[in-house]
Amino acid sequence: MKPDTLSVRKILSIIIKLTRYNLKIIFGNIFIYFLLGSIGFYLLISVITFFDSSITPTAAIVYYLLLFPGLLLIFYPTTFGIQYDSDTRMLEVLFGIPDYRYKVWLVRLAIIYVLVFCILIVLAFFGLIAFTRFSILNMVFQLMFPIFFIGSLAFMTSTLVRNGYGAMVILIIVGMVFWVLSGILVESQWNLFLNPFRVPENVNEIIWADIKVKNRLYILSGTILMLLFGLFNMQKREKFV
Repeated sequence: MKPDTLSVRKILSIIIKLTRYNLKIIFGNIFIYFLLGSIGFYLLISVITFFDSSITPTAAIVYYLLLFPGLLLIFYPTTFGIQYDSDTRMLEVLFGIPDYRYKVWLVRLAIIYVLVFCILIVLAFFGLIAFTRFSILNMVFQLMFPIFFIGSLAFMTSTLVRNGYGAMVILIIVGMVFWVLSGILVESQWNLFLNPFRVPENVNEIIWADIKVKNRLYILSGTILMLLFGLFNMQKREKFV
């Protein structure tokens, strides 16, 4: 057998084992409750909306219905992941292999985001059937911007606090601040929870399109910066082990 074939098989084997380990972490402890809670919340609010004759079903409504479940899904694995590694003494292993922890956490975050993306695809499909026609892929794509941002914020906070429950309290407070500001900055490019499917009546379409593009660029930039800062914090072995 060729050496290249062996190396490819070895890499695939490592990726599979790494994926299984991270899925075990993601689905471990209380993530299942966040999953069931997000689905239950989505179905409950969808039923209320469906039977409320005063609400006209639009893509903007579906966006709001999917946003909270998506944030719930991203919340637990990114907030409690480091604490889980610490409790299982996995951090000692990760810090014992140079630069390995970066690969582990990048793979874990990628798995988390892909998992949330797939779940939202399913939920959006139900929204398509129950409410109105819209592009499922575009809907979930737009949702992933604030979800990515909160996920990276949770990861960065967990590297600073190093305690899942402490990070959870901070994130809830920060999330409430963002939510309150979203009412004030409803048509602003700085609004984290800007709804791209809700076109304001008093704003020109060209201006609105520019606001949406800038908003997504700002959110993406903040996401990348927080992710890099979190990975940088992982260099400080003495803070974790």
